[in-house]
Amino acid sequence: MKKIKAAVVGYGNIGKCVLEALEAAPDFEVAGVIETADIIQRNPNDFLSKLYPCLVVDSVRKLNDVDVAVLCTPSRNAEQNAKEILAMGINTVDCFDIHTDICRLRKELDAIAKKHLAVAVVAAGWDPGSDSVVRALLEAAAPKGITYTNFGPGMSMGHTVAAKAVEGVNAALSMTIPLGTGIHRRMVYIEVNTGYNFEEVADRIKKDPYFTHDETHIIQVESVNDLLDMGHGVNLTRKGVSGKTQNQLFEFNMKINNPAVTAQILVSVARASMKLQPGAYTMIEIPLIDMLHGDRDELIKRLV
Repeated sequence: MKKIKAAVVGYGNIGKCVLEALEAAPDFEVAGVIETADIIQRNPNDFLSKLYPCLVVDSVRKLNDVDVAVLCTPSRNAEQNAKEILAMGINTVDCFDIHTDICRLRKELDAIAKKHLAVAVVAAGWDPGSDSVVRALLEAAAPKGITYTNFGPGMSMGHTVAAKAVEGVNAALSMTIPLGTGIHRRMVYIEVNTGYNFEEVADRIKKDPYFTHDETHIIQVESVNDLLDMGHGVNLTRKGVSGKTQNQLFEFNMKINNPAVTAQILVSVARASMKLQPGAYTMIEIPLIDMLHGDRDELIKRLV
């Protein structure tokens, strides 16, 4: 069996878990890890000890015969990375999590992917991603109704990265607290760099688009690491109508390690990308069975 050669782009929390998921998957081979040159130079021993015998480079161009690149960089870097890699004829999957920008990104990557006979899967984490599939299934079961998505309590990877990127922040942790009916509170714990005013830094965080739509509280702490817990969760509830029958109620719950589940979904979707026609997709457009390893008939026998 020819294995799928996958490159891991970005070696943060999600990248590390993607590497583990690839190593555990019988149908994948790790082509290498891509990280920026300055990060590799600053942490050479870390990369050598943790990634040996993986090839660590600063560009996917330095790897051979890559089938798919798993993008584990922050959402704000995903578009540029995807465009560059798709132009090489290599599939990409990402966990882009800016919900309001997904349709635009999908449309732009679709044109590039088709031109270069590649596949891009956009927003393939757990939300957006696997939760999107659950929401679609619930709406199929009750086409008329309302779905509430309640996250947490837990660490939001995207919001934490956004807070950490704000000038003056040394370290950050953004906790999502569900208030019910899809409304959330953001509790953001930060270490402030010397020479920066906490109030000014906190104001910059609150003005970031990641935080402007929710009640956000910024708290200064001595050590973010003392608070760190990557656990998260979701409660999806839909109340609606099946045909003409009222009062149908559906509920889905999940308690997870955030980067581990995000990584596993990315790898499963990378597998599916090898079976798709050129273009850009979201997870609700991909057959679920294509995300699974194994004989198709056996999967149907076991799961249907």
